[in-house]
Amino acid sequence: MRTSSQLAAILLLSMPLAGCLTSDDGGGSTTFTDDRGVANQPFPDRYREQIVAFMRTYLNNPVGVREAGIAEPVQRTVGGRLRYVVCLRYSAKDTEGNYRPARERGVMFVDGRLDRILDNAAEPCAGASYAAFPDLEKMSR
Repeated sequence: MRTSSQLAAILLLSMPLAGCLTSDDGGGSTTFTDDRGVANQPFPDRYREQIVAFMRTYLNNPVGVREAGIAEPVQRTVGGRLRYVVCLRYSAKDTEGNYRPARERGVMFVDGRLDRILDNAAEPCAGASYAAFPDLEKMSR
């Protein structure tokens, strides 16, 4: 009898805590930040440095990147959330040392920090104006 009363007490005490895990917006997802995706994000001040550091590890062979271009950060809605996106275009070597055709990628920033690469950047990078990005072409291992 003692075990069942302890189990009942644990279940009753855990119910109020379960209510804390629901979101107020009815979306059903748990979030630990105030960002609901509609507020302006901080501008990614050091976005060029962050991109070069990330691309050094992202590419199989970061040496000898060609046709590197970068666009200024712009706010776009990605996945229903307002984020800064930097559009990037480059031609990198494949694993055999041959150059691939130039690719266009979107680099998404959250809270001023690089979050991820968007492989399908057609929509967020539509109409992007690219400038040369020599730092990407000068990368080493």
